Amino acid sequence: MKYEQQYKTIKELIDHNGNKKRAALKLGISIRQLNRRIKQYQEKGKAAFVHGNADRKPVNCLSTEINNQIVTLYRTKYQDCNLKHFTELLEHFENIKVSYSTVYNLLKKQDILSPKPWRKTRRALAKKKWHQDHPKQGKQDIDTAISHQLALEDAHPRHERCKYFGEEIQMDASVLVWFGENKAYLHLAIDNATGNIVGAYFDWQETLNGYYHAFKQILENYGIPLCFKTDNRTVFNYETAKTKAAHKDVLTQFGYACKTLGVDLKTTSVSQAKGMVERANQTVQGRLKPELRLAGINTIEKANEYLLDVFIPAFNQKFGQKIRSAYSVFETAPDARKINYTLAVLTSRVFDSGSAISFKNKHYQATDEYGKLICFMKGTKCLVIEAFDGQLLVTADEHVYLLKEIPKNAVTSPAVDPEPKKKRTKKKYIPPMTHPWKHESFVRQQRRAHKHHQYT
Repeated sequence: MKYEQQYKTIKELIDHNGNKKRAALKLGISIRQLNRRIKQYQEKGKAAFVHGNADRKPVNCLSTEINNQIVTLYRTKYQDCNLKHFTELLEHFENIKVSYSTVYNLLKKQDILSPKPWRKTRRALAKKKWHQDHPKQGKQDIDTAISHQLALEDAHPRHERCKYFGEEIQMDASVLVWFGENKAYLHLAIDNATGNIVGAYFDWQETLNGYYHAFKQILENYGIPLCFKTDNRTVFNYETAKTKAAHKDVLTQFGYACKTLGVDLKTTSVSQAKGMVERANQTVQGRLKPELRLAGINTIEKANEYLLDVFIPAFNQKFGQKIRSAYSVFETAPDARKINYTLAVLTSRVFDSGSAISFKNKHYQATDEYGKLICFMKGTKCLVIEAFDGQLLVTADEHVYLLKEIPKNAVTSPAVDPEPKKKRTKKKYIPPMTHPWKHESFVRQQRRAHKHHQYT
């Protein structure tokens, strides 16, 4: 518009032999500059008022070929990535360095949105498509057709974060086809104060084992937290008394481990109450799944290795806050041996007339550290401890013993097989009773948790 006004003013000045001073004041330039513009007009005509950079592409402008390549890559290879992650992957794998705004505007022209776009963007695209299908409808009809009401399940009220690192750890599991062809569950633990992932583990189901692995990572890397906040799933809450089995009574297991270490366990059925881990699950789903696919990972073992070695450090560096030891309330964790016996599954059993107990469809007998058989009367109550590493122990009469499996058939026959060489019996480690493995305290904690569950 600036050059168009100069052209019309100077053309009128020359055609009608007007006043140069008035034209210069009108254009806001000096008489000397006006004379230059008159000379340019006389030599080139209207072309003299076209800027020299007109119709010239900037140096940093992407070619049409690269633009088409970006759109094709997103539609084929990176179709499940959010746009921010897509720009990072373009630079890392395709050697195409572009900004987020460039990718966003380029894909938006093709009506391609991020997997989780803003509501405003989603409504704008809905209006555009509705207007294309109904070109004769007015703006008022479009606003009526596109509702602006927000559903209750989409609303997430904000909450302030905790002050200290380790004050509250939120835990949850998300199910997805992360790798391969079968669904898997990612057990995630995130600190509320810093937003850092402090524990994560893949398992085929949302189980006690998955949360125990996440708990073990927290203990080994940071220490004992102050509080866990979880949902009301069976890993943290009792089943009904009619359907609950002793070895599946997992609230006793996780809750008892938390009680032993002094960790408060809070459960809630409101997802907004633990909004940080809910939001982190969405971010992790949008970024981890394509990374596992691009890395060629299709087994749960490799997925867990990639999770700990690559993804979590990168996630915490990009989205978390720097951890300052002065703001940490983590307590010093026990040694690895005690962690192994604390994250255990406890099950009540009774010895039969053959001084044996049944556990997971197998029979076991109690032995001491040298392998000597310990016999008990029929009906003696005991507590089976399945340690984190799978070792089986049993407590009876305020003592801890090892469990030895009784095979269905003998391994060797003294009448037929040659006599085997006698091996020196090695003493095996048996943990002391300092751990609260007493049957009475276990049952007492179980009843207290049941009573609390009935009231809540």
